[in-house]
Parts: sequence; structure tokens; C-alpha cells
Amino acid sequence: MDRHAKIYIAGHRGMVGSSIERALERRGYDNLVCRSHKELDLTDQAAVKRFFDAEEPEYVFLTAAKVGGILANSAYPADFLYENTMMEMNVLRAAFEHGVKKLLFTGSSCIYPRLALQPIKEESLLTGALEPTNEAYAVAKICGLKYCEYLFRQHGADFISVMPSNLYGPGDNYQPEESHVLPALLRRFHEAKTLGREEAAVWSSGRPRREFLYVDDMTDACLLLMENYSGPETVNIGTGHDISIREAAEAVARAVGFEGRLAFDASKPDGTPRKLLDVSKLGAMGWSARVPLEEGLRLTYADFLKNEGGRYGT
Repeated sequence: MDRHAKIYIAGHRGMVGSSIERALERRGYDNLVCRSHKELDLTDQAAVKRFFDAEEPEYVFLTAAKVGGILANSAYPADFLYENTMMEMNVLRAAFEHGVKKLLFTGSSCIYPRLALQPIKEESLLTGALEPTNEAYAVAKICGLKYCEYLFRQHGADFISVMPSNLYGPGDNYQPEESHVLPALLRRFHEAKTLGREEAAVWSSGRPRREFLYVDDMTDACLLLMENYSGPETVNIGTGHDISIREAAEAVARAVGFEGRLAFDASKPDGTPRKLLDVSKLGAMGWSARVPLEEGLRLTYADFLKNEGGRYGT
């Protein structure tokens, strides 16, 4: 991508989009186009078309999404399916009709079958049943990546898709009803520490295993792929290593400085038993994750204190 090319980042206020925006600015890209949800509702097809008519971006990073943890996904499946599918289809179609040179679509590892063989290869898609607790979100993401694939195969559109493992980092959503596991634990442990509690709950048996990827590492991989990869097949992005939720909770407690007892609540849903991505395709391109979990959690907690800590007098 030329440093002066017009680049549209859909979802620039989210964790992934804001990371991409920061990275592009650091690298000297000076023609970035961003719109907040208030300025541009991506579920509005006509509004999206008017935006592309007016701005004519050359490259697009499609990171916008309605996201949430197990509780939100279970409570609002219709909203997750509708809003995510509409956003994806509107942006992808407009980008195709306006001749965008290249587009990167960010998916989620929840697209893979609940009991997929580990580590999960890209070819595992649609080979088994999805995890019920986030099925609606997964179906929407599958629609997006498949549309990228079909546009590539049928029309030669250079639209690629990536599937990251569980992401965390600055700009994450720390709201209890909407957040994923690491930011949810980070907030809960911070509250427990601030209030002087001796115990903090973990909504899980602690047994499931997850792979956690720092968001800036994902961004580095995305920029590498935008410059060096074209193809209809999706590409996994991850660390290649997983840990148990118990180990993750203990790491968050250390980052926050909470020294109380962790109470694991096995009555809450565990979700997928294990989710570790096969990242050999990206590894063959010379890429690997660089930020260790302990360092990433320290940086994430600093972001939390900066943006959320004031609510607790910190």
C-alpha cells in the first residue's frame, strides 16, 4: 500500500481498529478515513453506499463488529446475527462495487466447530457443529469470510480474511455484560482489590483452554498479509500456545495485584473445551507473536486504569 493511499478503517474505535489505526500512523500512512457509528451506521446500506461514493477508499480494513462474551451472545443472538451480517455485507458489497484494491476482513476463531481437532487448521471450517453459546456471532462471521472468498473466486476481488484467536489489549471492552474473559476478569479483580475483598469470582470451571493474542501482534500480522498475501483461503492468527482459564485468571490476578482467593463457578457455561489455532500458514511467512501474556496484561491493565479506573477512585 502506498503511504498516501486512501485507507478506510471500519470500526476504528474498537480494539482491533484502533490498533490498526495507530500502527498505520506510525508507519507514515497519512490518508486514513474513519467514521464513528454516529457518523456512519454500517447496518444502513444506503448510508454505506453514499460514504463509498463520496470517499472512494482504495484499501479497507473491516474490523467493525458487535462483540461480547458468553452472556451477551447467549442473551441477544438475533441482534448479534443481524447487526454483524448487515455491517459485513454492506461494506463488502460497497467495496467490491467501488473497485477497492484490497480489503482485509477480520473474523473470529469461534467460527470453527466446537470439537474441532486441535490445533485448528483453516480447513476445519464447516466440518462440525458450532459452540451454541456464540453460534449467532459465528454464523455472521462465516457469512463475511465466505463472501470474501466468493468475491475472490468469482470476480477476482482481492479480499482476504483472517481468523484471530482470543484477543485482548488496549481499547478492549471492560463492561461486565459485554466483555470477553480477560477484560472481564481484569475488571472483576480490580474491583475486588479496590474494595478490599478476599475473594473474586471466575465464571468458569477453570478447565477450558484458550489461546490469547495481544491486539498489536494481530495488527502486525494483518499488515504483513495486506502486503504479502492474496487468496480465497482464510488465515489463522495466534500465538500457537494455549493455557487453561485457571492459569489465565491467575495471570490476570498477578497483573492487577489482587492477592485474594479465586472462586471458580462451575455452574456458569465453559463454552468450547479447547480452542488453539494452527498458525503454520502464517508462520511460513516468517511471522510469530511477540508480546508475552504477562506483558500484554500489564499493558492492558494500564489502559483500563487510564480509561476506566476513575470510576473506582484510582
